[in-house]
Amino acid sequence: MGLCARGWARVGLPVARAERGGWGPWRAGLRLHGNGGAAYPGGSTGPRWRRQREEEWSRRNKTVLTYLAAGVVGMAGLSYAAVPLYRLYCQATGLGGTAVAGHGSDQIETMEPVKDRIIKVTFNADVHASLQWNFRPQQTEVYVVPGETALAFYKAKNPTDKPIIGISTYNVVPFEAGQYFNKIQCFCFEEQRLNPHEEVDMPVFFFIDPEFAEDPRMANVDLITLSYTFFEAKEGQKLPLPGYN
Repeated sequence: MGLCARGWARVGLPVARAERGGWGPWRAGLRLHGNGGAAYPGGSTGPRWRRQREEEWSRRNKTVLTYLAAGVVGMAGLSYAAVPLYRLYCQATGLGGTAVAGHGSDQIETMEPVKDRIIKVTFNADVHASLQWNFRPQQTEVYVVPGETALAFYKAKNPTDKPIIGISTYNVVPFEAGQYFNKIQCFCFEEQRLNPHEEVDMPVFFFIDPEFAEDPRMANVDLITLSYTFFEAKEGQKLPLPGYN
């Protein structure tokens, strides 16, 4: 009973102090005894306190949303710039199965074919579901040797009654061979407009670098596949990264 009496005495003291406008250190004692303080307008759960908390939460939420919006815009800008930059890098290095582009005539004229290293090159053609074109290779395969140029053709047709603009991406399999697969001329990453029922031939002029024959990783590679995929060209559309489509 002595302990209980002291407990109830503590409850009585804060009530008297609250009526005089002060809480002091007894608020915790009241909350522990189940009184909560909700009935006292000056307490930590009164209307004024709740309003201040709501205003603080609102300010914090606006700040967080501002940072998130800025982050989204920044990431969108980086991703938009990353695709063309990555594509150029892949074309320059052959990364990810992307054929290397942009070789001068001097290299082509001076390179020596490796006659005892015959490679079979096959051709594949795909069309995205959004594009109403017929697209196929005109030959299924050719045989080349490193250091020797070759010419292949694809055929595209627009069977619809409206003009359609398409754009293509490509890759080389196996990916490791992409750094040695050099395209002198091709139709990739360039918009191709076909009028209603128009059909066109699309050339691919290429060679395999003679260094292919010196790379130990290519020792067992006798088959290379060049694949093109056409998409309908739309504003804001992002093509798959070369080699990973």
